[in-house]
Amino acid sequence: MDESAPHDEGICEIVVTGPDLDELAAITKKLLEAGLIACAHQSTIRATYIWRGEVVDEAEARARLHTRTELIEEVTRVVEAEHPYEVPCVMALPVIGGSVEYEDWVKETTADAA
Repeated sequence: MDESAPHDEGICEIVVTGPDLDELAAITKKLLEAGLIACAHQSTIRATYIWRGEVVDEAEARARLHTRTELIEEVTRVVEAEHPYEVPCVMALPVIGGSVEYEDWVKETTADAA
């Protein structure tokens, strides 16, 4: 099998933004402990957006969570319950290709959906 060929293995990346790395780390730790994600890649970013009619330009943090597509709803529920923002950014993006071994690891590391 071509390891880089597009394929649908039921894996996604969920993007979450928040006020800082510590806040996102606390949320991702809960997700990891619950088996809802395999890993989280976190970084600081500069966010520019419209909020309540005003332009906001500030430092923020971003987490990229790797998980099974069947866990998107549960991950979203946990993030929304734990997040300090009134309207947190939580977006799931499909994975259309990549390392089969990595995708297998994500599937093995995360819990089966109930």
